[in-house]
Amino acid sequence: MKQAYHLILLTLLYAAVPTAHAEADPVVSEALQEYFDFVDYGAGQITAEQIPASDYANFYILDLRDADQFSKEHIPGAVNIEWRQVFSKRDELPRDKPILAYCNTGSFAAQVALALRLDGFDNVKILYGGFDRWKTSGGMDAGK
Repeated sequence: MKQAYHLILLTLLYAAVPTAHAEADPVVSEALQEYFDFVDYGAGQITAEQIPASDYANFYILDLRDADQFSKEHIPGAVNIEWRQVFSKRDELPRDKPILAYCNTGSFAAQVALALRLDGFDNVKILYGGFDRWKTSGGMDAGK
């Protein structure tokens, strides 16, 4: 998981620089540096086993998958915003309630969490392993 997370971050960094010869935006570089100075391994990740069933009501549950996947099955109480649209819709997200973000495996959730954290959201948790792991671990009953 750590290697996948680093690969995602490197991809985001690469995308922030338009060409190999262009200089990085100093604001973006500073924000990333501040993030990496304070983030620890596994920061913001939580497993289904760590969440008692009664605690799901305390989260704003954010399903980052596409609408078709969401319509077939999702964590009860989840709100669906496809991962590519979250940053443009970030004003719709609460800053006063923890956000539990998930996709199928956790990779898109990690990208969204990084973008939101860099925008000042300090309340974002990534569901480790995503929806796939949540289902195989017993879902809301996993944290009993």
